[in-house]
Amino acid sequence: MGTVKLPFQEGQKFFEVRLESIGGLGAHLAGMLLAEAGVLGMGLNGAHFSSYGSEKKGTPVRSFVRFTYPEVEVRTSSPVDRPNVVAIFHEALVRTLPVLSGLLPGGTVVVNTTRAPLEEAERLGIPRGAYVGTVDALGIAVEENTRVNTAMLGALTRVCSFIDPEAVKERIRVFFGGKYPALVEANVRTFQRGYEELELERVLEGPEPSGKYVRPESPFGYLTQWTGGVVPAATTVARDLSASREGWLPEFVREECIDCAKCDMVCPDFCFVWEKQTDAKGRTQMVLLGIDYKYCKGCLKCIEACPTDALAKRREEEGWAEAHRVPHRWEPVAVG
Repeated sequence: MGTVKLPFQEGQKFFEVRLESIGGLGAHLAGMLLAEAGVLGMGLNGAHFSSYGSEKKGTPVRSFVRFTYPEVEVRTSSPVDRPNVVAIFHEALVRTLPVLSGLLPGGTVVVNTTRAPLEEAERLGIPRGAYVGTVDALGIAVEENTRVNTAMLGALTRVCSFIDPEAVKERIRVFFGGKYPALVEANVRTFQRGYEELELERVLEGPEPSGKYVRPESPFGYLTQWTGGVVPAATTVARDLSASREGWLPEFVREECIDCAKCDMVCPDFCFVWEKQTDAKGRTQMVLLGIDYKYCKGCLKCIEACPTDALAKRREEEGWAEAHRVPHRWEPVAVG
């Protein structure tokens, strides 16, 4: 293989990629396979690692990849603050995390979404001069019975044009062949479809690129903690968990519901909204009104527990959850 030409910007020593995701979508594996393809398959120097908290499914995960020439040592293990490429595995993350922060001018953003590239660029506020690519990674994964990570890996390989797609396929075969041989070909197909079905456009109208990166900081450090050391619990009263969904949510059919509350007993986030009503005989009973999707992370335990057809698995579509949400009547209480 000849010398690989890396598309560095002025002053760069590394070509850097940041993967923004949630636990369960496989961003760590996608970053690892991309790095292995460049380092083991193409002779580049590089590094990969991921950052995550409690390892809980549905919580934010970031994966970082660096590439450089073989003669350059990689002596840093800091997070990627100024990426050439940002891959967003879950489009709802933009509501809760600064996923575009630090993107280099002229960089590329790849998003798992069904929207057209320029439509997504306007929604996210992607700066002028950047490139935006969209791919329906979830749709591909559903059809191939795989996960979104190999579809996103295909899209990433295409925008990282110096990476040989055959080198990535080889790493897919090595990884899945050792652990899940039956899934090898399905994941290779998913990768190829992600590579081919990516739509890529340049943003000609948008905000000015800043390139600044603001690393998120907790407001509850030892200098900023409230009097008495009270930390508000991360309950569903105070949190929007919609970014934790992996593309699926429960659909409620009131006509099939018998108000048995089995769904509510298994729901970890108190998503179900009830109301006290009086029946025709004057008896008081609790009636299920619906689901507050703001607090639903799409675990689908309620569907397994439901003894009727009142709950069904539904692929999430833009605006559907908001249109069918039944809000809780509580309000978060400020402490401090």
